[in-house]
Amino acid sequence: MTFRASAFDYDLPSELIAQEPLPDRSASRLLVLERTSGAIRHAQFTDLIDLVAAEDVVVLNVSRVIAARLHGKRETLKGSRTVAGNVAELLLVRELSDGTWLAMGHPGGKLKPGRRVAFGDDSAVEIVEMLGGGLRRVKFVGALDAQATLAKYGEVPLPPYIRRAPTAADRTRYQTVYAEHDGSVAAPTAGLHFTSELLDRLRAKGTAIATLDLHIGPGTFKPVEVEDLARHRMEPESYVLSAEAAASINGRREAGGRVWAVGTTVVRALETCADEHGVLRPSTGETRLFVYPPYTFRAVDRLLTNFHLPRSTLLMLVCAFAGYERVMGAYREAVERTYRFYSYGDAMAVI
Repeated sequence: MTFRASAFDYDLPSELIAQEPLPDRSASRLLVLERTSGAIRHAQFTDLIDLVAAEDVVVLNVSRVIAARLHGKRETLKGSRTVAGNVAELLLVRELSDGTWLAMGHPGGKLKPGRRVAFGDDSAVEIVEMLGGGLRRVKFVGALDAQATLAKYGEVPLPPYIRRAPTAADRTRYQTVYAEHDGSVAAPTAGLHFTSELLDRLRAKGTAIATLDLHIGPGTFKPVEVEDLARHRMEPESYVLSAEAAASINGRREAGGRVWAVGTTVVRALETCADEHGVLRPSTGETRLFVYPPYTFRAVDRLLTNFHLPRSTLLMLVCAFAGYERVMGAYREAVERTYRFYSYGDAMAVI
């Protein structure tokens, strides 16, 4: 069956979009969907301990969210002087090999090559090049480099559907407890439900925990705007799968265990690194993998995920994994039962 982007629309009351995290990370609800039968049951996230077997391996994305959103003022010439003008906003995407950065900017029409945006007396960027798709290349030209600028002026890049300003609490809550390596502009949200205690309980049970990095870009929020899915262009995202992680995952699977991907980012990284037999090859690179139905999964047996936006590549991946009708039916039931949706919302396990 050929799917169009409009097939992935669904109705969601705005009050079900979670605006705040729960006080306890692991207190979220968990909708459990069986891939083979389509059966649905309702649980709590802490019940995951009973779903994961001792022989299984749980794979986590340890990419850390950076304070990537910067608010500044456009510099303009007034006579012979440069003065701060109207406000501007930049979202840093990732650093390039030459030390410049990919960024998105607002207002886009005003941020052309040669223009500068100042964040304070000690930090500014200059627009170097327009790249299309809302992206531009920028370089830091003030006394502070990128890292120091983000530390001083950066803001947690909460998703656009969270309709409030970020708070100090978001710096820890919009971050997994196991995050290690800076690079993402969005959280791998399936992992936000884990506590250190829950991970320790999985390890004590005998379950292996493996890690990888996939640095998430702003495309994760971007809806698919073309009806023909084959025409959608995924932005590249960098990833690292170590030899140690690949060996652990391959070994568990070969021994009969199941691979649990915590989040769609883990799915994309593993599927990028898997051969036709599902054996993982350690690798470092960029992936543009777009998973949508129909797709034959090679490296993943179980999926833990959140509830995703309509027309998003994330929802399409989940539908490819569990079946379109089953996933859309599960979403309808989640709406009926007032699950909390999106980044700070509840979770779904596809088993």
